[in-house]
Amino acid sequence: MQRINYQHLFYFWHVVTEGSITAACEKLHLAQPTISGQLTVFEQAIGEKLFYKQGRKLQLTDTGRIVFHYAEEIFALGRELGNTLKGLPTGRALRLSIGIADALPKLVVYRLMQPVFQLPEPVQIFCYEDKVERLLTDVSLQSIDLVLSDTPLTSNSNANVFNHLLGESSVTVFATAELAAIYRPNFPRSLSGAPFLLPTSNTALRRSLDQWFDSESIRPNIQAEIEDSALIKTFGKGGMGLFVAPTTVEAEIQRQYVVEVVGRIAAVKERFYAITVRRQLKHPAVTAILDNARDNVF
Repeated sequence: MQRINYQHLFYFWHVVTEGSITAACEKLHLAQPTISGQLTVFEQAIGEKLFYKQGRKLQLTDTGRIVFHYAEEIFALGRELGNTLKGLPTGRALRLSIGIADALPKLVVYRLMQPVFQLPEPVQIFCYEDKVERLLTDVSLQSIDLVLSDTPLTSNSNANVFNHLLGESSVTVFATAELAAIYRPNFPRSLSGAPFLLPTSNTALRRSLDQWFDSESIRPNIQAEIEDSALIKTFGKGGMGLFVAPTTVEAEIQRQYVVEVVGRIAAVKERFYAITVRRQLKHPAVTAILDNARDNVF
């Protein structure tokens, strides 16, 4: 392709950050045909589509996501240059881009990332949540420093990307005080027929739970299958059913969602992985996350 037109990149970046072409036009005080036309020219220059339509919304393609990650850094540097020329302190921070598998418990992610905020040098963090497969595309192209996932890289994936087992945790069953009082006695036999909120079948935790239910001849009453782990806990807080989460963050879940422990399932383990390009292990923030997981979290 020819040299990148940074004006086109600027329009593209605004469309993504503002959420739509219409919002970008209002921000930049430009007519919609102007930005739409420039985006078309930009896509033609790149030779790839940057967006696709999902209903009435624009979604980024894989190429679009990669271009956006670079645009973020390019325009951050531009702002820093502007501050420097004005004589303002730059305070340039170390950049850390993390991909987070959408099935991961957010409290575990927070615990894993805590030491990054305690490093002697400032760190600017960019978090991207998505399916593991899409995130792995970005990490293999080195636009993301590491991916936090509940599943390891398979042997069929990119050979230049590596798994690092952070640790594992058994799971705890939680519920509101009213439901816990009903289902805590005679645990785990009491779980047969109990209203349950479960992760969707494409997650490692759900597969482990299904195997355990089968081995114990337990037939829960599945009220809902929910992909987002935070949404499961929110429904559980509302009394919609029992739910499971890693025992390692048991106290935080009880406090944050005002729920009680029904029981613990030692046989079901949830594993956590960091997936990186090998050279990224030199990144001090990545090293801090791996060390913290092995020494403290698990």
